[in-house]
Amino acid sequence: MMLMQNDQVTVRTENLGKAYPLPDNQWLRVFEGLNFELRAGELVAVMGVSGVGKTTFLNIIGGLDRPTEGRVFLQGQDLWEKSPEEIALLRNRFIGFVFQFYHLLPEFSALENVAIPLLIAGRSREEALDRAARALEEVGMSSREGARPAQLSGGEQQRVAVARALVTGPGLLLADEPTGNLDWKTGERILQLIIDLHRKKGLSSVLVTHNEKIARFCHKAYVLEAGRMKLFEGLAG
Repeated sequence: MMLMQNDQVTVRTENLGKAYPLPDNQWLRVFEGLNFELRAGELVAVMGVSGVGKTTFLNIIGGLDRPTEGRVFLQGQDLWEKSPEEIALLRNRFIGFVFQFYHLLPEFSALENVAIPLLIAGRSREEALDRAARALEEVGMSSREGARPAQLSGGEQQRVAVARALVTGPGLLLADEPTGNLDWKTGERILQLIIDLHRKKGLSSVLVTHNEKIARFCHKAYVLEAGRMKLFEGLAG
């Protein structure tokens, strides 16, 4: 367990809930009443079995999915009070996403994939490619700039995905089972890479996982179970 001292809150949720409508006026409730806090500089795990709503929770605090009830605050600002355009701008500038299945565009090279968020943000192609090259260097992928995703191993693809997530210089990193599609040895390298970059860049990070071994690398962990969230006490010591 890593030590952390910082009172500034990056993400906070109040009584967060999500439900989906079903036929006959019924509702499928994923979770409710979730209270969560991520302080600046923290690396926090959210654990739980498959299907419990971990990805849904991550998508809500990342502005990808709207909650049914409750509020999300990013650096004190009420996220879901903003317009769709404001939320999209916030995602591009402040939030980096890493997914289990990489989501790299197959027709583009590693360098081009990493440059895409910068191009979306309106940067010139020259600047975007230059910054993308530096981001790939940080994850040890400089020699594979020109390779397309199909030419890369799973671990290499995830390194490219991490570079893409961080190329815009976000303050918040959201990683959804970033090692879940990799063998343990490769996954451990990716996890260490994320931890190293988290420290180097002063990020605030949420790592969704079902693996308690991974959670032990974090400052603290929450468990999502039966629609509720509680602090996991097993990291003590």
